[in-house]
Amino acid sequence: MLPSTRYSLRRQTALKLGKYTAVGKISLRQQFAYVTDFLLRSLFLLLILFVFMQLWRAAYAGVGAGHGTMAGFSLKQIIWYLVFTEAVTMACPHLCQKIEDEVKNGDIAVRLLTPLSYIGYHYFSYMAEAALRFIVNLAIGSAIGWLLVGAPQLGAGWAGMAALVLGALSLAFILNMTIALCAFWVEETRGLEFVLQKLQFTVGGMLIPLDLMPYWLQRVCAWLPFRAVLYFPARIGVAFDARLLAEFAAIQAAWIGALAAFVVWLYRKGVRKLNVNGG
Repeated sequence: MLPSTRYSLRRQTALKLGKYTAVGKISLRQQFAYVTDFLLRSLFLLLILFVFMQLWRAAYAGVGAGHGTMAGFSLKQIIWYLVFTEAVTMACPHLCQKIEDEVKNGDIAVRLLTPLSYIGYHYFSYMAEAALRFIVNLAIGSAIGWLLVGAPQLGAGWAGMAALVLGALSLAFILNMTIALCAFWVEETRGLEFVLQKLQFTVGGMLIPLDLMPYWLQRVCAWLPFRAVLYFPARIGVAFDARLLAEFAAIQAAWIGALAAFVVWLYRKGVRKLNVNGG
């Protein structure tokens, strides 16, 4: 390849990345423009965490006078596990609603004509908003966790969780995009989004670690992608294990690759059949 050709390819790549970076910056500015809404969501997180933390404290009250363990988890580990899963859960924007509205009001026609990948545009917008939400939610959740059960003793768990959060949010985007693209056919996707959320809450390991579930259910969860979004980063965060970290990262990457290919196929098929209302 000629040097001029390589330079041209690098320049084109840089320009594309610059466009997507700009999309992420615009999404962040929009979040800062609605500070009140952002703070209200964060206060709701405090309420959720407080309620579930009280439930777990009651559950552990009968286990070794409150100082025992369940499936190897102490009360403090369970509380901080809950902080991490809630931080990731509430960081995820409502992608289905955005795409559903684009299809209904005809904005999808304009979006498809822009020199940006439709999926790429939504990915960078989603990740910028999710990253900001995650940081704020983690800070608020950590504050209430610290007050209720004391400072965490996670050590390398912080780094392990950070290493898996990007993959977790990316996989959450892909799962939500899979549901959101159904709007190209049915327009109304709220019901499907509701089912996805409840799967994350249960077999995804948001409410309780998968280790506390019956063995047969753990085996079922092992064949599903949901645990890679919530359980993986939270589990590594509260009980770091280098071998498990490598295993979890590999599973995350496999699911991201497989489901991303499916999303691209679904998008191409949907665009061919898309009937835009009002535009």
